[in-house]
Amino acid sequence: MESNQLDPISPDFNPNAAPVAAPTPSLARRIFFGPFGLRAGWGILLYILIIFAMQRTVNAVHHHVVASQTQAAGKPLPPEPKPDPSVPQPVGPLLIAEAIVAATVVLVSWLMALIERRRAGVYGLGGQRSVRNFLIGALWGLIALSLLVALLRATHVLIFDAQVDHGSAILGWGITLLFGFFLVGVFEELLFRGYLQFTLTRGFIGLGNLISPQHSRAIAFWIAAVITSAFFFIAHTSNAGEDKMGLVAVFLAGMVFVVALWRTGSLWWALGFHMSWDWAQSFLYGVPDSGGLMQGRLFATHAVGNPLLSGGTVGPEGSVLIIPVLCLVLVVLLFTKRSPQPPLELPSPQSAAENHTVIA
Repeated sequence: MESNQLDPISPDFNPNAAPVAAPTPSLARRIFFGPFGLRAGWGILLYILIIFAMQRTVNAVHHHVVASQTQAAGKPLPPEPKPDPSVPQPVGPLLIAEAIVAATVVLVSWLMALIERRRAGVYGLGGQRSVRNFLIGALWGLIALSLLVALLRATHVLIFDAQVDHGSAILGWGITLLFGFFLVGVFEELLFRGYLQFTLTRGFIGLGNLISPQHSRAIAFWIAAVITSAFFFIAHTSNAGEDKMGLVAVFLAGMVFVVALWRTGSLWWALGFHMSWDWAQSFLYGVPDSGGLMQGRLFATHAVGNPLLSGGTVGPEGSVLIIPVLCLVLVVLLFTKRSPQPPLELPSPQSAAENHTVIA
């Protein structure tokens, strides 16, 4: 048996023996791993590739099912219809589509947590007081959208034509659409401000250290916030009914949601706000949401006057009045009690000898 001069329990322990240097990580390990585990660039690339592969698989299965059904009926495969913003969207396809994409993002986030040996909650669905934050966020989403609609009514640019739903249909459509927009919130918040926000933050820690070691986490977080909000903006450019003002509002809303993440330490406040904001537009007030109307809305409405003020066919999100409303939401968030951010490091910290670059 070999003697151990560095083990105080060993009889051969020598207190004057020189410490054994930690082994130098290999070049391959330094390329793929940094002080926070798998480097951010590789993690984001893997995350995108998995989502892309799952999306392609779902699309292929859907196309095969539709093709099989049309062939069985002896009909050719119909072309994909172009969306018409003036025609209310059916709720059934919305629920199916949003359930698939929300489940995909949740599953991929969980897979990345396994690969990187982290708790899945660090990607936004953990944190303190999650139920409370979700409910408070939902309340403020309803208040903010109601305030925006009230401003549009007060300036006579939004007209309520008639009540569409009555009796038990109000409850049925209301609950169904609330669940649908909960799925929308899960998908969009976890996709844009979950894994990507967390991983970009740890990737920019090196740059934050160069700028200010005392504020490196905050610097890295806000650099990542601008990038994820830009992704959020780009994703909404494909909406048929959007215009320039509506896209500006999308970017600002993305930044508001990141502020909520920074203040509360999780996505739950933003998820609740996102859900109730969309629900109030599409169901409660019956106004277009990013240019689209929804089946089951409580009221039929239309905009009049200057589209920059009324929002036009985009809906309230296309109105310049959304800017002061979002600023009010920011003030509310700044007075929200701050919760800690999830830790960037792994449960078993990597060796301090490992290198990390400005963006990992």
